[in-house]
Amino acid sequence: MKKLLAVIFALAITMAASAQDEPEYKMEIGAGVGLVSYVGDYNSNPLKGMQPWLALVAKYRLDPRVAIAFDLGTGKLKGKAETITNGYEFSHNVTEADVRLEYNFWPYGTGYEYRGARRFTPFITIGAGASFYGGPEKGATMNMPIGAGIKYKIGNRLNLTAEWAMRFTLSDKLDGSKDPLGIKSSGLFKNTDGYSVLQIALTYDLWEKCKTCNNDRY
Repeated sequence: MKKLLAVIFALAITMAASAQDEPEYKMEIGAGVGLVSYVGDYNSNPLKGMQPWLALVAKYRLDPRVAIAFDLGTGKLKGKAETITNGYEFSHNVTEADVRLEYNFWPYGTGYEYRGARRFTPFITIGAGASFYGGPEKGATMNMPIGAGIKYKIGNRLNLTAEWAMRFTLSDKLDGSKDPLGIKSSGLFKNTDGYSVLQIALTYDLWEKCKTCNNDRY
């Protein structure tokens, strides 16, 4: 009996040690799909008039709780005047590039490469970027994405993320018309247009982290 317990204990130690030797990865890259909706003078509901959205996603992990995310996305902004008698409608393309900081509420990972990490975690995100829009007055403007989401590690190197983020811009021309309601206001984002994005992304881990280089561990 003592010999059996000793063998079981030795196997447990070996398995634990080998589990902690699983590679850590610094980056993840992938793509996302979702829905985008315009928010401005012609629509105040961020869930109304949603249109298809496509994105490329890359993330650099600073540690199991913090990552820097890079997004390149494109979609269509669509709206219609309901309280204005001119019956104005628009449908314009928008393309964005942004960089955001993601903060995980719990350490993120399989739990093998980093002790205490979890496969599932909610997160919040904030950043800055640029939006390029079409229409009668094509142009570009800065945007500030703010949002939240959840991520789940469905495999040792596969990650599934669902997030919603509002893009606040510095322009009032995303809908092709500037201040159609004649609202006088001041401030950084006062009376400006924006859009919200609801997105699901699948990413793959890359760039294995060296655990033995100068004792470099998370």
